[in-house]
Amino acid sequence: MHEQHEKDEVTLRKIKLSTWKTLGKIVVKNKKPLILLVIFAVILAVIDTLIPFVNMLAIEHFVYNTEQHVFDTWFVPFIVLNGVISLSLGIVVYGFIRQGAIIEASVSYEIRKQSFATLQNLSFSFYDKTPQGQIMARMTADTGRLSRIISWGIVDLIWAFLLMLFTLILLFIYVWQLALIVSIAVPLFAIFTALIRKKVLLAHRKARHYNSQVTENYNEGFLGAKTTKSLAIENDNLLEFSFIAGKMKRASVKAAVLSSFFSNSLLVISFLVVGTTIFSGTYFYVNSNWLTIPILFLFIRSAMNFFEPIMSLTNFISELQVAQASAERIIELIETKPDIVDSEEVIEKYGTITEHKKENWEAINGEIEFKDVSFAYKEGEPILENFNLKIKSGSKVAFVGHTGSGKTTCVNLVSRFYEPQLGDILIDGTDYRQRSISWLHSQLGYVLQTPVLFSTTIMENIRYGRLTATDEEVIEAAKAIGIHDFIEKLEKGYDTNVGEGGNLLSMGQKQLISFARAIITDPKILILDEATSSIDSQAEGLIQAATNKLLADRTALMVAHRLSTIVDADMIILMDMGKIKEMGTHQELLELRGAYFDLYKSQFMLEKESEYVQSALNH
Repeated sequence: MHEQHEKDEVTLRKIKLSTWKTLGKIVVKNKKPLILLVIFAVILAVIDTLIPFVNMLAIEHFVYNTEQHVFDTWFVPFIVLNGVISLSLGIVVYGFIRQGAIIEASVSYEIRKQSFATLQNLSFSFYDKTPQGQIMARMTADTGRLSRIISWGIVDLIWAFLLMLFTLILLFIYVWQLALIVSIAVPLFAIFTALIRKKVLLAHRKARHYNSQVTENYNEGFLGAKTTKSLAIENDNLLEFSFIAGKMKRASVKAAVLSSFFSNSLLVISFLVVGTTIFSGTYFYVNSNWLTIPILFLFIRSAMNFFEPIMSLTNFISELQVAQASAERIIELIETKPDIVDSEEVIEKYGTITEHKKENWEAINGEIEFKDVSFAYKEGEPILENFNLKIKSGSKVAFVGHTGSGKTTCVNLVSRFYEPQLGDILIDGTDYRQRSISWLHSQLGYVLQTPVLFSTTIMENIRYGRLTATDEEVIEAAKAIGIHDFIEKLEKGYDTNVGEGGNLLSMGQKQLISFARAIITDPKILILDEATSSIDSQAEGLIQAATNKLLADRTALMVAHRLSTIVDADMIILMDMGKIKEMGTHQELLELRGAYFDLYKSQFMLEKESEYVQSALNH
């Protein structure tokens, strides 16, 4: 674990310059609020620039000039002008903030939509390698932070830049000599920002990285709470969490300190330049005759106006470091490419994962063939090598063997969750890569060892297998599996909520519901991955009865741990180190008196012993 953390820290130092280009496309996708924001920003910057100019005219006409007729002539127009400016300022600020809020909501929506679309298209291998907590951190905290910083950062950036630009133009028109002094601040800010920016960015990136790891720990802690309690390893988990949370705390403190130093250093530079400009203005007023009191006021007030947006810019630049870290993580997710993709020719004919062309989908019979297949999850560690196997359509085939023998790999390859590095897998005599992933998955029914139920009703959990299924079809699927009577006895029947992850049901009930969900798809190929290893004998009997009735004309692939569940399979394949060690029916393999015979005998003895102990306890 500690070695992995060190590797992650090295990765953090890499900077992806393409991040903001991709993010920019997302921001400008909704052009209307962005254009309105720029318009309001221009108007607001013009008003803020004109206020010192109007005040200069007021000093010139009402303070510096003592003639009564000038006062009488200009007093009412100035009152009206200030009223118009105040009203305009209120309207523009309202529009300014409103468009910023719209951009924040739009950016957040677009990022989440694109991220979720990517997750739908990614291959099974991505979820094998990526912790759930990491995905959740990117989809929630990172997305919210990024959209907020981008929207209001754009607001501050546009307003501050335009105000500084218009102020400089005004100063150069009236007192270009003093405007040069103000201009000196710009390269000073640029140089200082360039020197410290990378350090601030790295600190914030580390803080976000460790925040993601903390989220992972939270997620794993919730999901594995029962295991933690049963093994009494709460203290070990706490120590591991404290280690990661401690690294996050130190990284966050360092990021905050660097950000504060950066922001305050820019403010110090600003105040130094303002002080220099005030001193210079006063000096020229005292020692020359070309600088008047009204113009001196305009210069000092405009100089302060010039540096007032520095606070907004420093906050924006500081927040930008955080945004950079979040942006890179989100864009990395959005731009993640699936390991398994259809060719352009296949997409043209069959459609994509999200946009199907079902009119071109051929019917499937369910014949499966492995031809010289080689596969490895990690390079140099092959699971299958030159593997050959042919499964007839409609046959019931069971894969057995010790952990790591390759049985689950075989069904993962058939399901096209992974693809072989060498060789071909044929469905009905055709390489399945010549047809779309969606075409194959639409014909599969998959029941996992640990059933996955969603926090909704039993009706909706079964219907998830085919979203267009009617209530009557859902009920028929439940009847076929043999759980209709159990569901009807519940207080709300099919409208009963199963709880988070189905925790309001027993393991057997959850598995039977997941089995009904697989059946409602009317699959031509049904895969049971250790589907009965975690359920009681009564539920297993229901599934066995259902499979015997429903597997007619379907190809069934079963990864089995309990050999008693597959004795009536058409073919049992004993895997060992990625190779077929024995193959045949249950009776044929017993007659061989080989490895399968020994495995079955040892399991049979264990089951009988367990039944004897249970019987003794009951009496």
